[in-house]
Amino acid sequence: MSGEYILTLSCPDRVGIVHAVAGFLAERGGNIMHSNQFSDPGSGRFFMRVHFACDLAHAGLRVDFAPVGADFGMEWELHDRAARQRVLVLVSKQDHCLNDLLYRFRIGAIPGELVGVASNHADARPLTEAAGVAFHHLPVTDESKAAQERRILDLVESERADIVVLARYMQILSDDFCAKLSGRIINIHHSFLPSFKGARPYHQAYDRGVKIIGATTHYVTADLDEGPIIEQEIARVDHAMTPEQLVAVGRDLESMVLARGLTWHLEHRILLNGGRTVVFR
Repeated sequence: MSGEYILTLSCPDRVGIVHAVAGFLAERGGNIMHSNQFSDPGSGRFFMRVHFACDLAHAGLRVDFAPVGADFGMEWELHDRAARQRVLVLVSKQDHCLNDLLYRFRIGAIPGELVGVASNHADARPLTEAAGVAFHHLPVTDESKAAQERRILDLVESERADIVVLARYMQILSDDFCAKLSGRIINIHHSFLPSFKGARPYHQAYDRGVKIIGATTHYVTADLDEGPIIEQEIARVDHAMTPEQLVAVGRDLESMVLARGLTWHLEHRILLNGGRTVVFR
């Protein structure tokens, strides 16, 4: 039976890349089902995502493609589309993003396997366990922060999690933690409010009379909230809205944007371009 695969690659832009990839697949009876490409004149790099079907096994295709990748200096990955990535969610007290993710996983709208939810508070336990998902209470204090992060890393390893999602996890992660999970952590935060840092950002926005609020999902780095951006969304607001109404709009934006970003990551649609991302939607 034919399998489906996703090939992603980036390399210095030059003539012949698409021809080499298409020729490689044609020689092995591969049928291209969908293809995206982008040439960035700023970085001089070429990016490509190819979804194809082929009768050959994943391991054999990887071995065969290696010389092509080497010839073009590619950074590339070949994924078996049937392999579902394992997702671990971290949350604190605000559970709107978690609730949305639990629903989307339950109906199959997110192409991954939710292996657990961990939190520094116990508030989300009833919601999580009602969905049939394992809940891990990992409390933290200033003195126990390093030990608690080690427990999270142990959980990532024991659950074989491929990606960690910060669904309003209100703890600043250490540089060491971020480095160990580089490229494997996605966060959501309120954006388009750059002047309103700290507590109660929507109330600060209300006091300033903002007209646009939004949310951003991004990869986590040691630089707080400054990792490569995956997706953003905004909503227009006006003077008649209360702070509580702004919070409600913000909750919806955060949930929607986080789900999109996670889905695109699991579908191998995101390629890093320096500090930016190329997202083939």
